[in-house]
Amino acid sequence: MAKSKQKYYVVWEGHNTGIFSSWTDCQVQIKAYPNAKYKSFESLEEAEEAFHGQSYSSHAKSSSKNKLKDWKTIVPQGSIAVDAACSGNPGDMEYRGVDPFTGMVIFHIGPKKNGTNNIGEFLAIVHALALLKKAGNSTAAIYTDSKTALSWIRRKTANTKLEFNASNLEIRDLLVRAQHWLHSNSYSNPICKWDTEEWGEIPADFGRK
Repeated sequence: MAKSKQKYYVVWEGHNTGIFSSWTDCQVQIKAYPNAKYKSFESLEEAEEAFHGQSYSSHAKSSSKNKLKDWKTIVPQGSIAVDAACSGNPGDMEYRGVDPFTGMVIFHIGPKKNGTNNIGEFLAIVHALALLKKAGNSTAAIYTDSKTALSWIRRKTANTKLEFNASNLEIRDLLVRAQHWLHSNSYSNPICKWDTEEWGEIPADFGRK
């Protein structure tokens, strides 16, 4: 099988601008960014000339075909949006839940040493579930942008490969407690996938992309 030819991707307008050597890296910069401008090139020389010359007016593709939808007409009032951030992998991990309509922080845990973003996303959902159950609120929806965390919630198990040691025992204990809660409690609160591509970043996002 012939090896695919190396391409280079210029992003003029996106979360980060520059020249990227893979489509995956380029996608990260343009996804959910209104009116992103980008284009692929067959050589690094062409990409550098286009980027530094800012010559995208007649060539760049645009992500503005579909404007972001107003999630406030879809997401119910009283919902909790959750998200996590991790500086490194593993690294300092934190998570929080916010009121998506007001931006008010409902809970914020961390940073905790040597965790992962997936673990934080999972813990945030369970934290929100426990908080709502304690308040007797069985109808409020929880929104997350993490498919991995949603799958872990369905299994009631965090399928992490993180190695635990003296530095992150606190995170291990949080995971044990969260999994025990899921196995010991029932809930009817909807846990929904936040549609980042259609709605933009989830309101609980830490803004560190």
